[in-house]
Amino acid sequence: MQYIVGIDEVGRGPIAGPVAVCAFLVSNDFQKEVEEFSKKNKLPIRDSKKLTEKMRDRWYEFLIKSKKEGKCDFSVSLVSASDIDSHGIVPAIKKALTTSLKKVAIDTSVKIVLDGGLKAPSEYTNQESFIKGDELYPVISLASIVAKVSRDTLMKKYAKEFSEYGFDNNAGYGTKAHYEAIQKYGLTTLHRKTFLRKIKIV
Repeated sequence: MQYIVGIDEVGRGPIAGPVAVCAFLVSNDFQKEVEEFSKKNKLPIRDSKKLTEKMRDRWYEFLIKSKKEGKCDFSVSLVSASDIDSHGIVPAIKKALTTSLKKVAIDTSVKIVLDGGLKAPSEYTNQESFIKGDELYPVISLASIVAKVSRDTLMKKYAKEFSEYGFDNNAGYGTKAHYEAIQKYGLTTLHRKTFLRKIKIV
């Protein structure tokens, strides 16, 4: 049976919260099942940001069930804001990517397709990166969906602890209301201080 791994990241740009990278392993057989599920439920397979939250949740529910049934495998790794501040966003993404890939890759020769400028470690010899890869490879879209739902769920949990910042609505992105909250309440341990150097906290 032939396998392929799709990789995508979510959370490169927010000013708070972790970055998330998902590695998603599928077989040819399961890809057909994904297409059938998409048509039957009128759920497009595309980049998670182009789907509604309800659509993402439907996909996620289907993918969790499929993983439990052994039809696919995926892993999401998150790297914290403090780690991003210490090492930079690119090394943080690389760290998360490597961790996720090690959990799902059956061997280093498996075919890997990555979104944008992402690259797997060099020992994975059969890899290729694609600009807008989530539009070319459904398996990258699936990785994007799982990464986004996982990260958004975590940010909603953080919203209960840090209710002033609206993490359940902004997912850590720099909205006007979020910046206003920072001015009023200061920074939390979830904020990426290196992303906020130009902000003057009153």
